[in-house]
Amino acid sequence: MGRLFKPFELKSLQLKNRIVMPPMCMYSAQNGIANAFHETHYTTRAMGGAGLIIVEATGVLPQGRISDHCLGLWHDEQGDALARVVERVHAAGAKIGVQLIHAGRKSTVTGGPLHAPSPVRFSEEFPVPEAMTQGEIDEVVEAYRQAALRALKAGFDLVEIHGAHGYLINQFLSPLTNFRLDHYGGSEENRFRLLTEVVRSVRSVWPEALPLSVRISAEEYSEGGLHAEDLARGILGANLKGLGVDLLHVSSGGVVSATVRDFPGYQLEFARIIGTVTGLPVITGGRMTEPIHAEDVLALPGIELVFLGRELLRNPYWPLAAARSLSEEVVWPKQYERAKYR
Repeated sequence: MGRLFKPFELKSLQLKNRIVMPPMCMYSAQNGIANAFHETHYTTRAMGGAGLIIVEATGVLPQGRISDHCLGLWHDEQGDALARVVERVHAAGAKIGVQLIHAGRKSTVTGGPLHAPSPVRFSEEFPVPEAMTQGEIDEVVEAYRQAALRALKAGFDLVEIHGAHGYLINQFLSPLTNFRLDHYGGSEENRFRLLTEVVRSVRSVWPEALPLSVRISAEEYSEGGLHAEDLARGILGANLKGLGVDLLHVSSGGVVSATVRDFPGYQLEFARIIGTVTGLPVITGGRMTEPIHAEDVLALPGIELVFLGRELLRNPYWPLAAARSLSEEVVWPKQYERAKYR
């Protein structure tokens, strides 16, 4: 058996393969509540053979969503709706996680001010955000804890903290967006403080047996921004592994507007550095479409899982076709067995 379809185990999480559907906003919720679209969308990818599905960025507070039509987990009705998604994905043979987010200065939710570490807007299309007070920071940290509790009640197998793509936690991490003079700004230790507080808060309610992931932007593509070596050093310094982080989901960009030359596998070197230095298992990907490429990626040090985003939007059954391409024998959904490649 090759690497892509080799089972993966992390604490109580047991995956049938190394294929991950990453969080991708669907902009299809009302009041943060999942509906029939989400049930169909995620269950289809589970039927198609993905090992792990991570539900799109889900706001811990109303103003923390990326948009008015993103999912939320700040009240129980939202958790109950996501529980139905979890149940259907499990029935279709996949494991499922949820990504928790506060968008900070990049939120486009109508009404109310934007919040960020410093009053610096993302672009001219966004208003200038308000620098967060200690009370507002504490509210966000507690909101992550409450959202994790609801995720647990909903039956999720994994929780992921979104610390990438220029959203609130990433805004605190980056020297391009954090100009604070208090204990949340300046030094690397201070800039990592919000992330460590959120990790502690989530871990206080998220069982030790269940994995906790953090998504990071390992390259900011801008002078004065963070690079993979900086993130790896910061992760070690913040002792994220000791605080209960089990997995790093490596991506890049989004902190400031930048030109990115993307191509299949363009983030692999960042992921290799992060995995090698931190000793934590890594998920990575980016513009990959070919099964043999995904297979080769998993030979790199520290990379244990591969995400396919746009490719799984185009073809929910990519894993089944990939198995055929790699001459792997996999179990098909019984309803579709008559279509199995021969």
